[in-house]
Formats: sequence, C-alpha cells, structure tokens
Amino acid sequence: MASDSTRTGTAGADPSPWYGPTSGTTVLAAALMIFGGAMAVFEGIAALAKDDLFLTTRHYVFEFSLTGWGWVHLILGVIIVIAGCCVLTGALWARFFGVFVAGLGAIANFLWIPYYPVWATVLVAVNLFIVWALCHGMHHEAGHGRTA
Repeated sequence: MASDSTRTGTAGADPSPWYGPTSGTTVLAAALMIFGGAMAVFEGIAALAKDDLFLTTRHYVFEFSLTGWGWVHLILGVIIVIAGCCVLTGALWARFFGVFVAGLGAIANFLWIPYYPVWATVLVAVNLFIVWALCHGMHHEAGHGRTA
C-alpha cells in the first residue's frame, strides 16, 4: 500500500483544489448579484409604472421623483446582472467591477429606504454581503499564490 509520502507528482504541487474564482463565496456572490439586479430591475419598472406600492415621503434629503428613482434602479439593476454574469467567468476585473457596482447598489438602496423600507434594507444587506464575498475571494486568491 502506498502512502502519501511515496506518491509521485510534481514537486511543490499544492494538493488543495481551491481556486479563487470558483470558490463558494464568489459563486454565491455572483448568484446574489444576478438575483439582486433582477429585483432592482423590477423595482425600477414598478417605480416607472407609478405603482401604489411605494411610500411617499416629504422633506427627504435625497428627494427624486419616483420616475427618477425608477430609472436609477432599472439601469443599475441591468448593470448588476451583467456584472454577476461576468463574475461567474472568474475574471479578476469582473470581481473588481462587481465590488464597485454592488457598492453603488447598496448606496442606491440606502437612499431608497424612505420609499420602500423593508425591501430596500434587505437589498442593502445583500449588496454589502456581495462586496464582502467578492473581496474575501480576492484575499484568498492573493494569499494562495504565495510560496513558503
């Protein structure tokens, strides 16, 4: 019976099959980006349709018309879905772009809280988790390339 110490293979090869772009956190972040972007698209469509679903507030610091917020969420949602699909390819630039776009999504949903408080808060949390997951994957990949 052969042991691990007598196994032949390349010298210095890492037996760990972990690879940053295919890590679970990165794939989860991409899936959440696609889901969150689709929800932002639906938010934008509902706001453009002037649905009675939204709360109307007065004297809000970041007061836009409902149509303006609808366009912001619609365009940002499409960009987030595209970024989520790009993150699934494993490209490093896609993860950087994903962090940037998810950060913008968190800010937009934070400013959207007076109009739709519960769902906006959920999407802020989802976008912040996406930023963490994408940065966490980049951190592990950078540390994985170092040799002892």
